[in-house]
Amino acid sequence: MKKRFLAMTLAGAMCAAMLTGCGGGSSAQTSDGGSSADGGEGTYNISLIVKLTDGHFNKVIAGAKAYAAEHDNVTVEVQSPTSATSYDEQVNMIETSLGNPGIDALVLSPLQSDTAATLVSASEKPVIAVDTDFTSDKKSAFVGTGNESAAKDGGKAAVEEAKKRGADKPTVLILTGTQGDETHEARLAGYKAGAEEAGGEVVEVQYCDAAAEKAATAMEAVMQKYPNGIDVVLSSNDDMAMSAIKIISDSGNAAYANTVVCGFDGNQSAIEAVKAGTLGMDIAQLGYDMGYKAVEAAVAVLEGKSVESYIDSGAKVVDASNCDAYISDMQSKGLWE
Repeated sequence: MKKRFLAMTLAGAMCAAMLTGCGGGSSAQTSDGGSSADGGEGTYNISLIVKLTDGHFNKVIAGAKAYAAEHDNVTVEVQSPTSATSYDEQVNMIETSLGNPGIDALVLSPLQSDTAATLVSASEKPVIAVDTDFTSDKKSAFVGTGNESAAKDGGKAAVEEAKKRGADKPTVLILTGTQGDETHEARLAGYKAGAEEAGGEVVEVQYCDAAAEKAATAMEAVMQKYPNGIDVVLSSNDDMAMSAIKIISDSGNAAYANTVVCGFDGNQSAIEAVKAGTLGMDIAQLGYDMGYKAVEAAVAVLEGKSVESYIDSGAKVVDASNCDAYISDMQSKGLWE
């Protein structure tokens, strides 16, 4: 009996060894919900929820999808609310993604940072903030533009340009987004610091919910309040900047003929306006890199790797001197229509 038992044991061990040597192991479920075959890559489904679909976020989405296209084990599901004030829509998207067992990680650009922090507070899934940061111990990383430093560079450049156009101590108007939005508040702070450092004076700040129509109304009111002109208009997104230059153009007010308008995002329409000379300059976010790096970070966390808490995706001030080079770069990435 002992000999028979020993023979059976040896046979079983040999069989197991043969299966292992020939790659015959079966797939096992990883702790994050993905599958792993003998230590191989898991399969990861990433939910990307952005603020809206505009020129900037289309670049973010393109970068995220590019990462997935390069990695067969990664898929990206994209969602966006219908507007920058559709808060309830985005809340529902976040709750659904976090509650969906088929979603392994969330990459989120929140409309409301405080709300986002509350919603992810009980999450067991990796959470990456993209474009707009929020404070949460559940967040593994923030991937985005250094908004304050980028805006500071833009504010300084715009004031310096206004001086070249003849303004002694340039007056500055800032058109910004929703009060409390971390991205727009950071850009507001950067604009103020940059403008003042360059010798400008911020005389007015208008919160416009990042909406073109509200920026138009604000611009009209400012032009009535300051009939002798404002030297610099700093906008915390391109939609508001484009709205401002239209109002200035339509008004025919000669006192605003030399006003330097600076946008923020790097949308194609804004860069085209810079090239045409109607928009003074634009702070271009590198949205493609932002989306790519955000999904890359989410996958790294799912695979148990450490990531930096802040990953800077970069930005640059685009004006007449470097506009053509920027356009060529966008064309090379297929991001220019």
